[in-house]
Amino acid sequence: MPRARATMRDVANAAGVSLATVSRVLNQVGSVTPETRELVERTIKELGLPGPVPRGGTPKPVDGAVFVRCPYVLTDYFGLIVSSIAETLDRHGRQLVLNAGEAAQHDPVVSSLASQRDIGGAILILPPEPSEDLVRLSSRRFPFVVVDPRTALARDIPSVSAAHHSGARQLTAHLTELGHTRIGVIAGPREWLAADARLSGHAAALADAGILPDPSLVRHDHPTTEHGYRAAALLLDLDPRPTALVAFNDKAAIGALQAASDRGLNVPGDLSIAGFDDLDLSRATTPQLTTVRQPLQEMGRMAVSLLIRLLDRHALEALHVELATELIIRTSTAPPLR
Repeated sequence: MPRARATMRDVANAAGVSLATVSRVLNQVGSVTPETRELVERTIKELGLPGPVPRGGTPKPVDGAVFVRCPYVLTDYFGLIVSSIAETLDRHGRQLVLNAGEAAQHDPVVSSLASQRDIGGAILILPPEPSEDLVRLSSRRFPFVVVDPRTALARDIPSVSAAHHSGARQLTAHLTELGHTRIGVIAGPREWLAADARLSGHAAALADAGILPDPSLVRHDHPTTEHGYRAAALLLDLDPRPTALVAFNDKAAIGALQAASDRGLNVPGDLSIAGFDDLDLSRATTPQLTTVRQPLQEMGRMAVSLLIRLLDRHALEALHVELATELIIRTSTAPPLR
């Protein structure tokens, strides 16, 4: 097994100095005595940690392939992101190592990334690992970028996502402008960052229209067609039932369409339904889905751009990047029956 890369804390412990002192030596800032600097630099070399950048010099770029982890089936959503990452890495002359498929969710690969000498950096797509694991990887000075983070990240971990809050706010505003006041929400899992942001956007649009949020109109579940059907069925069996449903994604919205059909409800005459993502299937339904377009391919390209800057040893200022979404209005939404 290859030896794990040393961390700044390892250097501090071995040299008998503080983390702040190690940081000052590595970044060539602050005041450090020549004796202490020599001790820290010698310890860094012995432990194999990348050394300090010479004053006025250019840091050496990081070599190695880019590890792309997408522990999900590469369907239209994840496939678009991964494809754009692969194409962009190829333009930069970087080799890609892909770890994909649901079975990969149980592969503890993240903890060993920093010790793989042939891997220079990584792009992690909707990582299922707890944020503590990502913080630990970051502390080892391993370059990586998160795409569509599942949970809140530490400030210094670069990420790219869609503007979930504003997208959901636009969608609910569209429904309230049509006259809907009782809107059901098929939300994602409670612990997902995107689910929380979208619920926040939904509540903001309701507030803009002078409508109080009703917790009984929200159902949390995984964003699949099956779960969308189940959540929609629960909402449509309420009395009074919602006049509109917004789903976490287009797949859940298709489940909602089926639940409405099974109850003899016409969409959009009796019930408006909207999704999120704007996948191809949103245009294959009858009626076609009103939805929110996520810039999936641009998310992949932006992730590569951020990672290349990290590999070239450039500093990043905008660490958490949100890309604009777009409301796509189709025929699945209409004013409610009076």
